[in-house]
Amino acid sequence: MQFHFVRRMIEGSEDCLYLNVYSKKLTSSKPLPVMVWIYGGGFQIGEASRDIYAPDYFMQRDVVLVTFAYRLGVFGFLSLDDPDLQIPGNAGLKDQIMALKWVKENIHNFNGDPNNITLFGESAGGGSTHLMCLTPRTKGLFHKAIAQSGTALCPWVISNPTNWAYRLACQIGYKGNNNDKEVYRYLAKQSPSRLVAKDTSLLTKEEQFNHLLFAFGPVIEPYDSEDCVINKPIKEYLSSAWSNDIPMMIGGNSFEGLFHYSEVVKYPYKVNDLTDCVNLLPDDLKKSHSQEDLKAMGQRLKELYFGDKKPHAKETLYEFLHLMTQRTFWHGIHRAIKARTTYAAPTPTYYYQFDFDSKFFNHYRNLKCGRPVKGVCHADEISYMFYNINAEKLSTATREYKCIQRMIGMWYNFALTSNPNCREISPTTWEPVSVDNDPKQPFKLLNINDDVEFIDVPMHKLLTVWDSFYTKEPLC
Repeated sequence: MQFHFVRRMIEGSEDCLYLNVYSKKLTSSKPLPVMVWIYGGGFQIGEASRDIYAPDYFMQRDVVLVTFAYRLGVFGFLSLDDPDLQIPGNAGLKDQIMALKWVKENIHNFNGDPNNITLFGESAGGGSTHLMCLTPRTKGLFHKAIAQSGTALCPWVISNPTNWAYRLACQIGYKGNNNDKEVYRYLAKQSPSRLVAKDTSLLTKEEQFNHLLFAFGPVIEPYDSEDCVINKPIKEYLSSAWSNDIPMMIGGNSFEGLFHYSEVVKYPYKVNDLTDCVNLLPDDLKKSHSQEDLKAMGQRLKELYFGDKKPHAKETLYEFLHLMTQRTFWHGIHRAIKARTTYAAPTPTYYYQFDFDSKFFNHYRNLKCGRPVKGVCHADEISYMFYNINAEKLSTATREYKCIQRMIGMWYNFALTSNPNCREISPTTWEPVSVDNDPKQPFKLLNINDDVEFIDVPMHKLLTVWDSFYTKEPLC
């Protein structure tokens, strides 16, 4: 059950833990590679339906595709400190693990190879994919992974404990103390739709100004339990993660910050009220540095992105959105790449940037920003991977059709062979990230546009500024 921000209505059901299995061939000489998709939506909205994630493009290849639902918002990520209640949080992540276990045990019935499973996801699904790579509870459940536009190191993936349950109860009408048992008893008496309706309005103006995106999300669980997923800071998992031994693809879209376009248009104060830009720094920096250091970092960001201009929602809109491209998405992606080169070598990691712009087929950008806006927005690559209700029938001669074939070719070949190189990108060769890369030099990635090129990371200089705010150990 969720509040759909586009349709502006509560929809869905608590009875939601279902999955879909799509198989082109139920018999073949060898079982088919399996691809398991985790949808995005900020851990607040999302669905595994054919309206958004239809299998048509993947079914052109010999693959078994699985999509599944997991609990969202307060139902998926309510966390209470009292161990007597046994609600430590991360129920939505535990749903994901349950789905992976089901796939491992049952996919052979659909001609899928239980020993060749690729987990992939976008945005919150990308962050979830990376979390599944880090928790010991998933070892052996999949064999390679693709994190698209989200990693566990992005600042929005792990939520800070901010008495969300108590605040939700008070929003509904609770008058008691901040006691977990009393709060839970009160919440349990409410209708699901009422909980969802109030869940969406918990953030204060200050929290929104600090770019907190939502209340209930993944947490570091407050105590150990039998099915604990995360019990320590993410950076403490990186060096010893079991997934350091499996291949990964990691990347994002060239103008991810367009995700914030409609938000700034609706709430211009988020740019107009910027002074020292400290509010734009991620929480992990705010917790580990003095106010003086934070002001210096904020000032550096202000000079880097705005120059001599005064931040203004209209006049410097795109400068702000470029800043948010790195802040919200790309620096977390970059840190995950650095962690893989440090701890996962020589296991291959393939780095990419999706940079294909279409006036009519970049559906998410058109939905969030309108057709006059240009740039490759957060979630735009999904239109080239899954058929959806907004998709038009394409001629095989169109650049959009060719992009679909290229994306499916790379993703499928990675699932099949652990190497994304395929005839659709030939003669370009997509090399794994070099573990011997000079720290002062940019990594190389595959830039996916009308032409596919293996290039230096375009935003390298900006990312090194964000790197400079961290010492090496907290960075990755």
